[in-house]
Amino acid sequence: MVDEIKLGIIGISKENGHPFSFASIINGFNNEEMKNSGWDIIYNYLRERDKSEFGFNKVKITHVWTQDRVQSEKLARATKIQNILENIEDMVNKVDGVIIARDDYQNHFKMSKRFLESNKYVFMDKPLSLNVKELLFFKEYLEKGKLMSCSGVRYAKELDEMRANINNFGDLKLIRGTVVNSLEKYGIHMLDGIFGVINFQVESVMCTQAKHASLLLKNKDKSLIYIDALGEAPKTFQFDFWSQKKRFHAEINDNFSMFRRTMFHFINMIRTKKPSIAPSQVINIMKVLIAANISQNEDRMVRLDEIII
Repeated sequence: MVDEIKLGIIGISKENGHPFSFASIINGFNNEEMKNSGWDIIYNYLRERDKSEFGFNKVKITHVWTQDRVQSEKLARATKIQNILENIEDMVNKVDGVIIARDDYQNHFKMSKRFLESNKYVFMDKPLSLNVKELLFFKEYLEKGKLMSCSGVRYAKELDEMRANINNFGDLKLIRGTVVNSLEKYGIHMLDGIFGVINFQVESVMCTQAKHASLLLKNKDKSLIYIDALGEAPKTFQFDFWSQKKRFHAEINDNFSMFRRTMFHFINMIRTKKPSIAPSQVINIMKVLIAANISQNEDRMVRLDEIII
């Protein structure tokens, strides 16, 4: 018999509607309240889905805390959350796990520490952290199957074909990922998408700042990965893979499916008590982002083994 799982959700960060997406996928949503939530893109893709695509057996988001009572009330009404808390500390003893649906990674450590140390399960929005000391703390909980962190693009259905056929693709030569906004905030989408398909083997990182940020990853097998973060540009979440005999292209558009899959894997981690993503890969992807910052600041190639975690 499956035990009931009670989850809390913690938000909100600037320009990030993930609390509304994640909570709707788990709890369902109130049509009028979601329509008036201010998140038109989210409302539009939610209302196009079938009722069968919402909810997980014996799982509910029961509590919400945000730093803004008005936002907490709006989120609770839109996503059928019964309890609004005034203090984040009050959530610890009321839930089995939390979704920290904030992408301001500078706050991830202080928001998650009490929950992790209290043996709660935590899903952390991307990126996990770019601070080495914090990652050393998080590493233990990743390995215990208590902490999960990734971009939903890791589970994008548009990459299913590539994931299923990677062994038939041949010797990879070049991979490109192109995305809007900054490398620090959106590069994680490209990295999680790529390393959800192939094994991690990055050796060095070099960042070039031109009219946009371009990141070159050199792999141990001498293949290359380019990540381009375009800044302000038309919506772009694009992947290209080339081998000596094949090419694969994908443009990511189905946010609902990748977010639902992400929540599935978090809930599965709670039930199995096993990591959904290899902890070493989560840490290595953060090391790439740290190395990219160093490369930008010091204008040099950075070897990944310079960063010890």
